[in-house]
Parts: sequence; structure tokens; C-alpha cells
Amino acid sequence: MIKVAVPSRGNLVDQHFGHCESFTIFTVDDQKDISEDSRLTPPPDCGCKSDVVTTLVDMGVTVLIAGGMGQGAVAYLNESGIRVIRGASGPVLEAVRAWLDGRLHDNDEVCHAHGEAGCPGH
Repeated sequence: MIKVAVPSRGNLVDQHFGHCESFTIFTVDDQKDISEDSRLTPPPDCGCKSDVVTTLVDMGVTVLIAGGMGQGAVAYLNESGIRVIRGASGPVLEAVRAWLDGRLHDNDEVCHAHGEAGCPGH
């Protein structure tokens, strides 16, 4: 079983990890059946500066599928045991399916706009 988190805005992949509306948490079983587990609402400040990563780890999340994020957030997630896949877009469930089917791979793209977006110090 795998737990996957997707930064979300409604039912779409949010393009900015640190300011997402929520994280949609999915459970994927050994047969690759996907079920939505829960939604986690991060604190109102920049999620990359909060304890949201610790909460995701405590929930058993080992994969995070995202649109974009800064290298500091990627490093922190990786150090916490969460594999990061960047470059997703569209409906959250489709992003998880694309990753499971091998159609979505980490694009290694780093978001450089954090200083202007209210998350200085990345």
C-alpha cells in the first residue's frame, strides 16, 4: 500500500505546493486501485515553512505529486522520506493515475518565484 499526497485547489493539482488550498491524500493498494483517503488543510501561511511535511509523514505519505515547488521544499520532503514528482497538472486523480501508469515522471523543474510569492529564504 502506498499513500500519495497531491497539493490541490478544488479537484485540480495546485501549481504551488507552499500555498495550496489542501492536500488530497490517496491510498493505492497492491493492485493499483486508488481511493481518496482524506484532505488535509495546511496552515494559512506558506506550507513549505510549516509543519505540514511532518503531518504528511505521520499520515504515512511516501509520494507527493505536485505541479511545482522550490528546491528547499523538495529537499525537505526527500529528507523526510517522501518522494517528489513535479510537473503534474489537471485533475488530482488523473495525476495519480498518470504516475502509476508511468506517464508522469519528475520534471526536475524548480520554482524560482518564492521570494516574490511571500516565502523568502528558500
